[in-house]
Amino acid sequence: MRPILFIAWLTLREAGRRRILWLVGGLSLVFLIVFAVGFRLVYAEILAHMPRSGREGEAASFFAIAGLYAANFLVIMLSVLAAVDTVSGEVASHSIHSLVSKPIRRREVILGKWLGFAALVVGAVLALGGGVVAISWAITGYLIPNTLVGLSLIVLEGLVLTSLTILGGTRLSTLANGVLVFMLFGLAFLGGWTEQIGGFLGNQAAIRVGIVTSLILPTEALWKRAAHLMQPAVYQSFASTPFAVTSVPSPAMVYYSLVYCLAVVATAVATFDRRDL
Repeated sequence: MRPILFIAWLTLREAGRRRILWLVGGLSLVFLIVFAVGFRLVYAEILAHMPRSGREGEAASFFAIAGLYAANFLVIMLSVLAAVDTVSGEVASHSIHSLVSKPIRRREVILGKWLGFAALVVGAVLALGGGVVAISWAITGYLIPNTLVGLSLIVLEGLVLTSLTILGGTRLSTLANGVLVFMLFGLAFLGGWTEQIGGFLGNQAAIRVGIVTSLILPTEALWKRAAHLMQPAVYQSFASTPFAVTSVPSPAMVYYSLVYCLAVVATAVATFDRRDL
């Protein structure tokens, strides 16, 4: 376990050296400042046009979900871009030899890197997603429901992409790896919206298309379930916002995503063990 923790520490240290941590922290702060200003202006407009009925917070939750959607997208970008060069780049530059030549197993290198980037993903979700929730509560007094579960699903989404990126890096070049992961994410995104539109129209064939793409990459399904859980019941019932979910992924998809993540990490370990360096 100590070698894995050591590699995780080196991974975070390298992220700091490459200024990834500083960029994540600084840009997260800028994002939250812009969100807070925009949210305050929108909420003031809501209060000006809506009689006080005790549901102003629920009305403003639309803007909060939009903020979480943006935060989710930023976490996705970070999950891929931070890890895309971690294996392939080190193999290409031969710097990986300084690790694997020591009494550290190759599997410990992969697991340590995964753990380091997992910590980065968790930190980003807490900073961005947690910040959006906190700002929404501070301005409106309305706490987004199922916050912990929703943010946990966003973390899992980031971990799935991080795992897939590390797996790609064990065989592909940095550019090919990035193209592969983003193309798969685009496929899942398109399939997810096809499923939602199919759910709204009652088209079972379109719903099945979304389910199949979710099995290929379950990222969009995880976000849809998180969005469904974190919205007021009135939005869920009438699909009254662009973020309302008409075809809700089941809890089985969450379990599938956990198994998917573990399987991808195990495959990355096995692939890197067999690679000729």
